[in-house]
Amino acid sequence: MIRFNQVSLMRGVKPLLEQVDVTLNPGDKIGLIGANGAGKSSLFAMMRGELHPDQGDIDFPAKWRVAYVAQETPPLERAALDYAIDGDVGLRKLEAELARLESEPESTENGIAMGDIYGALADADAYTVQSRGEQLLLGLGFTLDQMQQPVASFSGGWRMRLNLAQALMCPSDLLLLDEPTNHLDLDAIIWLEDWLKRYTGTLLIISHDRDFLDEIVNVVVHIDERKLKRYSGNYSAFERQRAAQMILAAGALEKQQRKRAHLESFVNRFKAQASKARQAQSRMKALAKMEELAPLRAAAEFSFEFREPLSAPNPLLVMDDVNAGYRSENDKTGEITEKTIVRGINFSLQTGQRIGLLGINGAGKSTLIKTIAGELTPLTGESTTGKGLNIGYFAQHQVEMLRHDESPLWHLAKIAPTTREQELRNFLGGFNFPGTMVTSPIAPFSGGEKARLALALIVWQRPNLLLLDEPTNHLDLETREALTEALAQFEGTLVVVSHDRHLLRATTDQFIIVADGKLQPFDGDLDDYKDWLFQTKLGKGTDVLPAAGKDNKTDFPVQSPVAPPKPVVAAPAPSKEQKRQEAEDRQRLSAQRKPIEQKIKRLDEQIAKLTAKKADVDVQLGAESIYDAANKGKLKELLAEQAYCGKELGELEEQWLQLNEQLEALG
Repeated sequence: MIRFNQVSLMRGVKPLLEQVDVTLNPGDKIGLIGANGAGKSSLFAMMRGELHPDQGDIDFPAKWRVAYVAQETPPLERAALDYAIDGDVGLRKLEAELARLESEPESTENGIAMGDIYGALADADAYTVQSRGEQLLLGLGFTLDQMQQPVASFSGGWRMRLNLAQALMCPSDLLLLDEPTNHLDLDAIIWLEDWLKRYTGTLLIISHDRDFLDEIVNVVVHIDERKLKRYSGNYSAFERQRAAQMILAAGALEKQQRKRAHLESFVNRFKAQASKARQAQSRMKALAKMEELAPLRAAAEFSFEFREPLSAPNPLLVMDDVNAGYRSENDKTGEITEKTIVRGINFSLQTGQRIGLLGINGAGKSTLIKTIAGELTPLTGESTTGKGLNIGYFAQHQVEMLRHDESPLWHLAKIAPTTREQELRNFLGGFNFPGTMVTSPIAPFSGGEKARLALALIVWQRPNLLLLDEPTNHLDLETREALTEALAQFEGTLVVVSHDRHLLRATTDQFIIVADGKLQPFDGDLDDYKDWLFQTKLGKGTDVLPAAGKDNKTDFPVQSPVAPPKPVVAAPAPSKEQKRQEAEDRQRLSAQRKPIEQKIKRLDEQIAKLTAKKADVDVQLGAESIYDAANKGKLKELLAEQAYCGKELGELEEQWLQLNEQLEALG
């Protein structure tokens, strides 16, 4: 059991936790959530013993083995597989002790000690550790060849996968995972989900991936207002409970405010009258005793929207027999070599399409998007773009491409040199870059703030084709939700690569798999894709030990080294006549929808104005002075205005409902 007992923690002058009490049960799978900077990573540091609370204590059994993901990976020449197995520190100590004993002269005492070591190695499943390590790395996306390569040869993202593998190899009773999905593709995330579901120890996980949390956790701990609050259930259950609490809190606060206003009104009106003085004094005491209820605040909401594209060419782009890949030139000989990643691409993008690209890391998703964006020239074949095509491209490493010594305002002015500065400031303010932040260098900004700036720059350009390659990597839950809502309402064409399934479900309506160097349609949704993965790429293998000793043995899905993904049967390419007919149908539907959408927009504006007007009238009618005899004419006028507003609102809302029904009928 984990107990936080009156825990307080400061970082510098900033209080992160104040007198926190919470209890977590053994075997719980806990999602730790909260705003950026709320103290999630600091709480993990306390669990690891790297930080100590300023007050109170954190108590869990001293015998518990704690595993976590290291944040640094030294550039070792050690093979990746050996590095992953190093996570089982106890096993490595036994192996080292055995090697020491074997190097010493033979003796009875030495033989007994070696026998004990062999028994301990058997208990630690030393004889299956090689295959378990291989299966773990296969599940995380490594090939058998990569496992023998030195750690130093891998990029930062792949080294973090190796650190994750170490944490999973370590036998543990408590597993701490801080954003484990950040460097994983969708296939590896699905594999990791299944692994964590089977883990029998206590899991504490920080993640901004709501689908990942929903699949794994059965408890949510929310850091809010320097307190920890425990909720039963997964992330979706937390959202429902939190919303219900906010409604109840708002009702209680409103009720208290009404009571306070009534008491204050009585005191103010009658405290000077002798006949009412005693009652007034009584109510003043009641006011003094009344405890102020704090509103249960939601996290500050952030939202934005993509502006309507200026043009809508159709088709936007056509690729005929394109081979996509990279050209490189030998510095000494000048010889040019080509490396094809995706071949035989016959592909067209029509207005309004919303495509999600699926496939493992390295399959060619980013290469395809770069080729569509014009960042890479096709090695062979022809790529034709429509007149008026305006691409908004968010690269996988877009944040690194920003000038870190410059401000958000400088970045926007660079692409909008003729726009007034105030207009640029107003626009950036809508992306949560207020005040001096808009003119400050972005170097100290968080990854999420930099990603938000990169999105703002794309939105400003009003693209009709959005190409997004892992846009959520640095975003917190709130900003991910804002991006998801904005993309769902985007009126242009969308191609997205993302491991965030919530975003993919909400914003795409068809999937394409990039696998085996080919582009192939996938007829199904993300649940079908998960099933397909476990039937092919993640076929059943031998046991992998989910870290807490022999009791954790389970028949566990792993990537099979001899069973590559089966190709998806591609649908026959549509003929030119079919494409033309489909384009005409889309244009006809768009022409039918547009006037209805414009009417709905105008009605929204009218309803908003009338609602504001009615609210103003209600406020005036709520004032006591309006009921004085001198204001009789004004009162009559306000009552008539209130009745008119109510009647008009009813009619406008009825029109709004009818138009929305027409829109839904069109599909």
